[in-house]
Amino acid sequence: MLDRQYLREHTDEVRAALDARGADVDLDHVLDIDDRWREAKNRGDELRHERNEVSNRIGELKQAGEDEEAEEAIARSQDLKEDIDEIEERADDLETRLNEALLEIPNVPQEGVPEGADESDNVEVRREGFDDLRELPDEVTPHYDLGEEMEILDFERGAKTTGAGFYFLKGDGARLEHALIQFMLDLHREQEYVDVFPPVPVTSRSMTGTGQLPKFADDAYRVGGSEHEAYDDDDLWLCPTAEVPVTNMYREEILLDDDLPIKHQAYTPNFRREAGEHGTETRGIVRVHQFNKVELVNFVRPEESDERLEGLLAEAEETLRRLDLPYRVLDLCTGDLTFASARTYDLEVWAPGDDMEEGPEAGGRWLEVSSASNFEAFQARRAGLRYRPERHESADYLHTLNASGTAIGRVMVAILEYYQNPDGTVEIPEPLRPYMGGQERIEGHEPVGESAVGAGRKE
Repeated sequence: MLDRQYLREHTDEVRAALDARGADVDLDHVLDIDDRWREAKNRGDELRHERNEVSNRIGELKQAGEDEEAEEAIARSQDLKEDIDEIEERADDLETRLNEALLEIPNVPQEGVPEGADESDNVEVRREGFDDLRELPDEVTPHYDLGEEMEILDFERGAKTTGAGFYFLKGDGARLEHALIQFMLDLHREQEYVDVFPPVPVTSRSMTGTGQLPKFADDAYRVGGSEHEAYDDDDLWLCPTAEVPVTNMYREEILLDDDLPIKHQAYTPNFRREAGEHGTETRGIVRVHQFNKVELVNFVRPEESDERLEGLLAEAEETLRRLDLPYRVLDLCTGDLTFASARTYDLEVWAPGDDMEEGPEAGGRWLEVSSASNFEAFQARRAGLRYRPERHESADYLHTLNASGTAIGRVMVAILEYYQNPDGTVEIPEPLRPYMGGQERIEGHEPVGESAVGAGRKE
């Protein structure tokens, strides 16, 4: 959420930022509500001041024996009370409307963020890992075909039990997923992250604090309550990202300067309705309704957040470096920034098994596996996240950042395609082998059921 005073004093800057983002926000309407709210607050203060003077006058008149004038003053005091009640009710209503309007305004991009309309205008910062690519089969099988052939991915039974956009991992597929989770958690502990295991359901208040609500309600899974029952005991959503519960851990608290920086990591399953609705992405596990990832959340002093963003990016990159997966770094343009972000770097891993997008010279496509973002004070203001620079100083809003460290399903896609061998097996990256009992390859499993007879399984 943007600060009201900042909005008043930097209106042109905010208007330019909204234009750069392509955001459809009626800023004049927001400013009009703010003007009327301030007028109501000022009028209320004037009326309270007058009533205090009248109340003092009543005592003086009674003491002087001026009973008739005292009665007139009492009547005036009552009239003022009714006027104050009315103006306070109006001010409260305007403040509610103002807060609702402010929640719809995205963050202001930092100076230096590339200007652009959409993802096609993102700026590639660098590529890593392409100087020494491993030798690939002449034709790399896409992960969704390979996974079914190896009996480690089962989309049909996932759709049967839950619906489209859900799937089963089986055998070595499930073991690879577990290995990736534990590998990432261990890696980020080396980077001084403290583990948290958060609740998976989150409230509307938490979703609002990080910026998922109200704008992205249609993308999330609500499991209790409704928009008319927000903030009651049944008001729950399935976690769309661990960013939500972890950022809200310290909501409405004042941290001390000595507490900062705080670096938390959390593994969670995540749930999003929007996944799988983009046509070209409906095959496989790239865009699904349930997915796992390890999230990195940082709470820092405002003056340190830009430097911490660079460090956070490097920490997320280390996952791909150790797995020896080729990737690139993008500086997102204004039109592709997320709602709450002031600056974001995307990590995109290279998956060579599908030509859905233009990729490196060898073909393939890019898969976003992490977005390292600096939200500055935007989330902190929405969630009441403050710190006290010195014990004698007033509290100020801290800055929040996060990144996926990384999206496990998409990293698995890259492994199944990039580490594919000509004989149809998949090499397991060396850092993951200790988590899979020393296993070096995934060779697949026998199919199960009557339908498997004649499809590779012997009776």
